Amino acid sequence: MNGSLHTAGGRNVLRFERRLAHPVEKVWRAVTEPAELAHWFPAMVAMEPRVGGAMRFTFPGGEMDPTDGTVTELDPPRVFAFVWAGDPLRIELAPDGEGTLLTFTYTFQDRPMAGSYATGWHTCLDALAHALAGTAPQEPAPYPERHDAFVEEFGLGEGTAGEDGTVRFERLLPHPAEKVWAALTGPDAPATGGEPPLPVTNGYVPAGPLTEVETGTVLEYAWLSDGVPAGRVRWELTGGHPAGTRVVLTQTRPGDRTTALAAWHTQLEILADHLRGVTRCPWPKERTEELRRHYERVAR
Repeated sequence: MNGSLHTAGGRNVLRFERRLAHPVEKVWRAVTEPAELAHWFPAMVAMEPRVGGAMRFTFPGGEMDPTDGTVTELDPPRVFAFVWAGDPLRIELAPDGEGTLLTFTYTFQDRPMAGSYATGWHTCLDALAHALAGTAPQEPAPYPERHDAFVEEFGLGEGTAGEDGTVRFERLLPHPAEKVWAALTGPDAPATGGEPPLPVTNGYVPAGPLTEVETGTVLEYAWLSDGVPAGRVRWELTGGHPAGTRVVLTQTRPGDRTTALAAWHTQLEILADHLRGVTRCPWPKERTEELRRHYERVAR
């Protein structure tokens, strides 16, 4: 997907490189002049073209409130950098034969959002290339497919194990909360004291009764060791965001952290595929074993 994700100074940095068959001067106009930015940038831009100059980002459709920014670097025709809603963006141009090498970086805090940001900026840079060439953009693959490809590329499906042994996953699913909840619960409404819905359980973590249910947001149940409650499995959903639904999945006191990490990682992949209309049945044991070996290596 021609992108990378790394950390710097405790923040996440998304980076894209594009080779464009146009001279630097033409690309510079496309990335700095408001009338040209309108062809590919996700918001309308008004700005004072100087370091420290104010910027204003508006959305003609009103899907988001206007936001402010500041020009932080302006070195024609090499570097244009600014802060938008607290997040730094940087565009660097360098001659590349008769064309231009464009390097785009976006720095942000919320790592689970990386797949959404990458999908958006990748689409914008595609639009930039077409605007420069005077051609119409091609119809992209469905958003969830592109989003989940970046999740895989950047390793955003990884889980962690805390010092207290709790296994935790936090992942953004590019679907509305109602759809995610329905995929987890099925047609019957779960209730405290009842059996947890099959899609929130797996064969590696024996499931006990539901201990907490908040429709649309929380499913929690006891997991069992030798038939006795040993800890809790908790699914928490946060919706209401245009990018989709944030899912936080935790298991307390797992007997085998490596196996728990591999099993829940697999389960979240199955859920993501299901939401895109892809069925994986039976359970992909080979994938779980691959992930178990992966988490063993990470723990060393």
